Amino acid sequence: MLPAVLLFAVPGYGQKHFDFSPGCRQAYRAIVQLRLEEGERLLTAERKRDPGNLIPDFLGNYIDFFQLFFNENAADYPAVKVRMERRLGSMADGPESSPYSLFTRSVIHFQWAAIKVKLGSNLDAGLEFRRSFLESQACRQKFPSFGPALMLSGAMKVVASTIPDGYKWLSNLLGIRGSVKEGMGELGQFLGMDDEWSVLFRDEATFYYLYLQFYILNQHEQVFAYIRRQNLDIRNNYLYTYLYANLCINDQQSALAAQIIEGRSKAPGYLDMPVWDLELGYAALNHLEPGTPVYLERFLQRFKGRFYVKDALEKLSWYYYLKGNQGAADSLRREVTRRGSAEADADRQALAAARKGMWPDKVLLQARLLTDGGYFTEALRSLQGVSTSSYTRPEERCELAYRLGRIYDGLARKDDAITAYLTTIKTGAGLREYYAARAALQAGYIYEGRGDCERAVEFFQKCLSLKDHDYKNSLDQRAKAGIARCAGQ
Repeated sequence: MLPAVLLFAVPGYGQKHFDFSPGCRQAYRAIVQLRLEEGERLLTAERKRDPGNLIPDFLGNYIDFFQLFFNENAADYPAVKVRMERRLGSMADGPESSPYSLFTRSVIHFQWAAIKVKLGSNLDAGLEFRRSFLESQACRQKFPSFGPALMLSGAMKVVASTIPDGYKWLSNLLGIRGSVKEGMGELGQFLGMDDEWSVLFRDEATFYYLYLQFYILNQHEQVFAYIRRQNLDIRNNYLYTYLYANLCINDQQSALAAQIIEGRSKAPGYLDMPVWDLELGYAALNHLEPGTPVYLERFLQRFKGRFYVKDALEKLSWYYYLKGNQGAADSLRREVTRRGSAEADADRQALAAARKGMWPDKVLLQARLLTDGGYFTEALRSLQGVSTSSYTRPEERCELAYRLGRIYDGLARKDDAITAYLTTIKTGAGLREYYAARAALQAGYIYEGRGDCERAVEFFQKCLSLKDHDYKNSLDQRAKAGIARCAGQ
């Protein structure tokens, strides 16, 4: 553990310094739980108590970051940009004898990179990401026993090593060397430390670790087991609430996701986040529940950003389409072409579908939603009596095989799933739809789970080889991560 004399210069009144005082630690814990009002009150008191302390300004950046990242209100951006730039200058004025001189700037650049991604400024985001990495590396070299520097450098190595080919220019720009194994190892090493600074940043590091373990390592069961074993506070810590609910949505556990969100603390002072309605809307739609339009319409009314707006509009149009309200469905589809951005894969897919103008087959769409929600038995029942002869379009025949594969996968009928995935790959390799690529990825997961890495890599490489399909970037990232895992990298 670093002695206090190395962390903080002994200041005169008003002299710039870094002091993670008890009040600042209390504020940080409140902020990462998204209790931003309490965090701001504590920081205001700390600024008055010690005007030269730079840590309150550093933690103020977390407040701006969380507000802009989750709510994306473009009207807030100009003022936040000015504050972020000012803070970077202030951190540079602090004593270089403290690891926080480099660490604070690394965190601010990291947060700024995430905001730039949300704004669609990928080149600027890449530059911010690179600055953050270089500063975290410099901090590690200068202060090797300062654990928090591992938190960001580990996360960035994992992300950089799995950048899909569609963003290869960004990977070259970043110049970050590392691997999934190395990056996750650094995060795991940090979580195992018990000095006061590592304990302080543990909630934040846990968020990064579990998110990457889920999406990059594909260790879904281990993530959920960790959440239960560590008894993470998913009720009062909104960052954990969001993490757990989001992972459940993406693990075909819609009912549990809704339960987690509804069970969160309703105490005042938390960041007001329209994303709760988006997640509840997804969960409800996957079971065609009547609350679906309430949640999604409220999200679309209250959310000031652009990410997942097109996706939410498409999902809402599906609800009305399946309920027989074609007028409402058509109206929402027209909105898809006018509102939101097309930065996220889901939004790009929604825009492409709206421009194409064709509505999905209702039977296949219902099977998809039930499968996405984890209602596998109901999904299989919905396809009874349906066969490839029921369809004439090659896209629908391919989709039927894919839907059956995902259902069998969810029911642990792995051999049946592989058979269906092979049919999907054979019939869908030349289609614009993502079915063949995702089928190859899922087959890779099955073989990886069986310990047959050679066959797993074959399917991951097949996924990468398929071009010009929906969700290309996100599927490629997962396939690259699978290859890295199988190679032990």
